[in-house]
Amino acid sequence: MNRSTDTLKWILVVGARPNFMKIAPLIRAISAHNEKNGNRIQPFLVHTGQHYDVRMSDAFFRDLQLPEPDVHLGVGSGNHGEQTGKVLIEFEKILLQEQPDLVIVVGDVNSTLACSLAAAKLHIPVAHVEAGLRSFDRAMPEEINRIVTDAISDYLFTPSPDGDEHLLGEGIPKEKIFLVGDIMIDSLLFNLEQAKKTQILASLGLVDMPYALVTLHRPANVDDREIFGRILEGLSDVAKKIPVIFPMHPRTRKQVNTFGLDEAFLFHSALPIDSAEYGNNEGRIPKIHCFEPLGYLDFLQLMSHAKVVLTDSGGIQEETTVLNIPCITLRDSTERPITVTEGTNVLVHDDPQKIVAEVSKILEGRIRQGKCPAIWDGHTAERIVAVLC
Repeated sequence: MNRSTDTLKWILVVGARPNFMKIAPLIRAISAHNEKNGNRIQPFLVHTGQHYDVRMSDAFFRDLQLPEPDVHLGVGSGNHGEQTGKVLIEFEKILLQEQPDLVIVVGDVNSTLACSLAAAKLHIPVAHVEAGLRSFDRAMPEEINRIVTDAISDYLFTPSPDGDEHLLGEGIPKEKIFLVGDIMIDSLLFNLEQAKKTQILASLGLVDMPYALVTLHRPANVDDREIFGRILEGLSDVAKKIPVIFPMHPRTRKQVNTFGLDEAFLFHSALPIDSAEYGNNEGRIPKIHCFEPLGYLDFLQLMSHAKVVLTDSGGIQEETTVLNIPCITLRDSTERPITVTEGTNVLVHDDPQKIVAEVSKILEGRIRQGKCPAIWDGHTAERIVAVLC
C-alpha cells in the first residue's frame, strides 16, 4: 500500500443487501480511527447498484446510517456474466479516476468479484472481508466468487478459524491472512437496541405470539420448481403448527408467480395485520404469510423474537447463532460450518419431512444449545482497520 502521502484513499464497495451490514461497521471504525489520528483515511463509498430495489438498498442505507455513496454505478439486474461485466467495466473507470490506495470488498456477491478483479488488474491492493468461507459446492455462484476473490486479494480477513485453514490449504501465504471475527455481528450488536424500538411486532400482530420466520432467495432453491415445491410443502406443514412469516425477496416473488405457486401463500399488502388471520378457524387451511421486504431494523427485531428461523441465507445463520435462535437452513451445505458445530444451525436442504421434524423438536422444547463463536464480539471492524493502518 502506498504510505508516502499523509492521506490514504480507501474505496469501499457495496452492491447487494448483505454488503450493507458489513460495510457500515467499517465506516464507523474508519471514522473513529480518523478522530484519533487526524483524518488520515479518506473513505470513498461505491454502490454498484446490484440490488437496485429501494426496499433492498435504500432502506438498508437508512437503517444502518450509511452515508450517501460517493458514486452509484446503477448496474441493476442481469444474469451473472452480464452483471459482473457491467460492474467490472464501470468500476475500472472509478479506479482510474480516483487512484485509491486500497479497495475493500466484502462477502461473495458478483460485485465483490468484479471490483476485486478490476483492482487487481490495475495493481491496486485488495482487502477481502469475510474471506476463506467455503461451501465446497461449486454449483453455487457465490462459491466461485469467494474462491476467485480470495486468490487475488492482498489482505484476507476471516471470520472463523476454518477460513484460515481453507486459505492455507489453497496456498495463500499465511502473512496475508488475518482472523478478525464476523463483521456481520458488529452490525447486529450495534443495532440490537435500536431494533427494539421498532413497531414491527405490533404491526404484524405478533406481540407475545410464537412464529416461524422464513427467508428464501437462492437460485438453487427458487429457480427450480421441483426443489421450490418441496420446500413449500415443508413450510406449509409447518404453518399447520405455528404461524409462518415470510418477508419475500422480489426475486422469489417473481418465481412464485412464474411457477404458479401462489396458493401456498397469503399475501399481505398493508400493515397492521389482524392477528386473527394467523389462526386456523372456520376450517381454513393455514397459509404462509408473505409481506414486502423489510428494512434491517424491522427484520432484526422480527428475527430476535422468532421461535425458529428457516433460511437459505448465510448471514442469517450467523446472526441466529449469536442471538441463540434455532436456525433451520434450507441447503445441503454451508460455507459457515461453525454455525452448525458451535451454533444453533441445522441443515435440512429441501426435505419436507426433515423441515417439519426439526420444527417439531423446537416446538417440543428440544432445542440444541449453541454458543457464540470466539471473537464474534462486535469489534471486527476495529481489528480490520488496525491491520490496514
